[in-house]
Amino acid sequence: MSSPVRSSAPAQPADGSSTASAAVATAEIPAPAPSGAAPSGVSSRTPAGASRPGPTAAELLDFVRRAAADTELIATLPLDPEGRTWIRLEGPAGSEAWLIGWPPGTGTGWHDHGGSHGALATAAGTLKEDSLAARLPTEGWKTLELADGVDRERQLTAGVGRAFGKHHVHEVRNESESEHAVSVHAYYPPLPMIRRYSRNGAVLRLEQVEGPEDWQ
Repeated sequence: MSSPVRSSAPAQPADGSSTASAAVATAEIPAPAPSGAAPSGVSSRTPAGASRPGPTAAELLDFVRRAAADTELIATLPLDPEGRTWIRLEGPAGSEAWLIGWPPGTGTGWHDHGGSHGALATAAGTLKEDSLAARLPTEGWKTLELADGVDRERQLTAGVGRAFGKHHVHEVRNESESEHAVSVHAYYPPLPMIRRYSRNGAVLRLEQVEGPEDWQ
């Protein structure tokens, strides 16, 4: 079996400048509590000396699905025909979460999540996700040649979500010519970085690395 990727020369550190569309809303607002939250009046405090594990990808998927079904929450997001908009949410157990609006024709470009696992769910419209069924090396390369058969495609209609692991590389797009899409995303640990890539056929090229200061 051939290797899914072949690497070339090491990459230099990127400048970290953001390529994301400008947001028009960044206020933090509460989202639904995770499914494992304690009932009202019952303490969920972790015993002294015990470490509190972060949410799993499955727990993040449950969170984003319930948040995407919260019509009052979705209605708080301002939509802009000129670019993506977003609001930061209160994710479960220290995770990072976002409510994002996608005008027709907008997308993320190829990227990863800096080693965080996560989940996303569509609240309105349809998003297309292209992803790689291959584990890429995290550093020490500038370009990779992808083998045949590593591409995966999903249509995420309203109410549909998916979880992903810490090595996930994908791009997400709203291919509609007339309809906004809205989605909820969550990551744990909170994103330490995002690596952004360009792609030409089978060749994937690391273009830059963004830090939290570029999207907070």
